[in-house]
Amino acid sequence: MDTPFYQAYIDILKRELVPALGCTEPIAIAYAAATARAVLGDLPCKLLVECSGNIIKNVKGVTVPNSGGLKGINVAATLGVVGGNPEEKLNTLQNVTPADIEKTKRLVSEGYCECALKAEVENLYILVTAFGKNETYAKVEIRGEHTHITRVEKNGQILLKTEVKEQSSTDMSCLNVRDILDFAEHTDLTAVKDILENQIQLNSAISDEGMRHHYGADVGKTILRNYGADIKTRARARAAAGSDARMSGCAMPVVINSGSGNQGIAVSMPVIEYAKEYGMTREKLYRALLVANLISLHQKRYIGSLSAYCGATSAACGAACGIAFLMDATYEEICQTIVNTICNIGGMVCDGAKPSCAAKIASAVDAGINAYLMAKDGLGFSEGEGLAEGDIEKTIQNLGRVGKEGMKETDEEILKIMLGH
Repeated sequence: MDTPFYQAYIDILKRELVPALGCTEPIAIAYAAATARAVLGDLPCKLLVECSGNIIKNVKGVTVPNSGGLKGINVAATLGVVGGNPEEKLNTLQNVTPADIEKTKRLVSEGYCECALKAEVENLYILVTAFGKNETYAKVEIRGEHTHITRVEKNGQILLKTEVKEQSSTDMSCLNVRDILDFAEHTDLTAVKDILENQIQLNSAISDEGMRHHYGADVGKTILRNYGADIKTRARARAAAGSDARMSGCAMPVVINSGSGNQGIAVSMPVIEYAKEYGMTREKLYRALLVANLISLHQKRYIGSLSAYCGATSAACGAACGIAFLMDATYEEICQTIVNTICNIGGMVCDGAKPSCAAKIASAVDAGINAYLMAKDGLGFSEGEGLAEGDIEKTIQNLGRVGKEGMKETDEEILKIMLGH
């Protein structure tokens, strides 16, 4: 296959579909803190963590992985300093020991880490200052992406300074629905097979974990217990169960989408479950996951990594398109699936990472599947109804405008409420 977008789509998938341990915001803080310790060269005497409002929003209510059930920015940063490995980036905390957890608990109780809101910065911003002995210090700044270190400073000397990335450095402007479907249908899978297989294995494993054990509010298990076990129910239950586990401290890694583990689970598990139900080949599943992941990324690129717009909706919409592809839907039916989803749940708000994300994922997957079933029957919402336009690309851009610009004030009010202002 030789098209202008072929390599660009491969690059996007390789960059975006990576494993991460735990919710990405606390892990980003742990990564910055672990890096600061490495730069300082010793265990800091104290820490100062300054974050944007959206980082605070997405860390406040979620359990830090491998922390023994602890929550909070101070826990994430302290555990990163005590037991984190910065070379592992989004898996910084994977080798934390029980001794590290106990030391973290003691330091946190002693006020070791101070946390502060950083005003007038981009939505994804973290600055960790590690103070050492004899007035030494190290600063590590992350901006734009969860692992993108933009500045490293030690004792007044700038060791690293790079450009800010508002979104992925991989150019996503080439993404559009028609070319995504063409790519998924015809591409040689050699370059992406391992990525997709990793997504299937890791995300299925954490969903299994959420189904087997008690995590959070047990949204996934509740759905399956009360709604039966048909494929539509299993698809949303399996997606929710993965989030149940992830939001409540399960240390198992997942393959993310748009910088989010919840979105990675929501975009993949419904497609995987449908492929099982209908006995699809592995190749067909891979190609459906290409559709799901790329359509989710396509929607989210207009919104950005963090906002008041719940990313589970774009991920679930992508999953619905992946399901439609599995069932040999036409281009028009897949476009109508996107429109039907956007017109239904295009305004779900993000009020931080926490156990209730599993319920939002379940609702979004339900809406996505219903959107596809409507499209399959020739039903749907039309141009001029809300955000819907006659051009699918314009409809997706409208959604992005609402999520990025229109919901700014909503984001600010949510943050004020969460901070008790």
